[in-house]
Amino acid sequence: EKAVNLKKDLAEMQEWMTQAEEEYLEKDFEYKSPEELENAVEEMKRAKEDVLQKEVRVKILKDNIKMLATKVPSSGQDLATELNVVLENYQLLCNRIRGKCHTLEEVWSCWIELLQYLDLESAWLNNLEERVQMTGNLPDKLDAVNDALESLESVLRHPADNRTQIRELGQTLIDGGILDDIISEKLEAFNARYEELSHLAVSRQITLEQQLQTMRETDHMLQVLQEGLGDLDRQLTSYLTDRIDAFQMPQEAQ
Repeated sequence: EKAVNLKKDLAEMQEWMTQAEEEYLEKDFEYKSPEELENAVEEMKRAKEDVLQKEVRVKILKDNIKMLATKVPSSGQDLATELNVVLENYQLLCNRIRGKCHTLEEVWSCWIELLQYLDLESAWLNNLEERVQMTGNLPDKLDAVNDALESLESVLRHPADNRTQIRELGQTLIDGGILDDIISEKLEAFNARYEELSHLAVSRQITLEQQLQTMRETDHMLQVLQEGLGDLDRQLTSYLTDRIDAFQMPQEAQ
């Protein structure tokens, strides 16, 4: 009777493993929304816990069959053979569910990381847009233009590492068919805004550099003219002081 019960337990265990495999490993999942992906991650975590909890039952079966084999070798030998099959299938099921759970957790982590990088770069683009707008109505002063140019250039020196991460993470998920529509839309919007603002900022940078160069050249010319007028003023003052008649002066002084 004990052998019959153990045989029944082994059959039930094998049936449960077959159902678990069908439910957790053989279904085709499509992750078209973050909610679907998150639910799949939580489901696989529960599946892993459920499967691992069966380890106690498997151990009890194994101990009972070993004990029976010592008392009734013929019955125990047959059950031991069936037990080995169940043990192999159980170990395989554990490994496969662990693997799928780990994969889904990695995918979810990849998605969260992508969102974080997009947030960082969006904040940088907001800053860049603000700096570009600030250069629109500058006072016609060399210091103001120079400060605006330096401020814009400091933002443009932003490293490209984050954009590389965005591209690689997005492509990894899209290649796996995971959230591909949502990610493609997000990347398209981000890249379009990045290209537009980058070109606008570089164009404004060139304009400011040219404006700054012109102002510096004008300032230099005014300085030279001012120095020349100062020299002339001192020379004329000395002529007046010495009461020199205009017709006695050099032509340029006249």
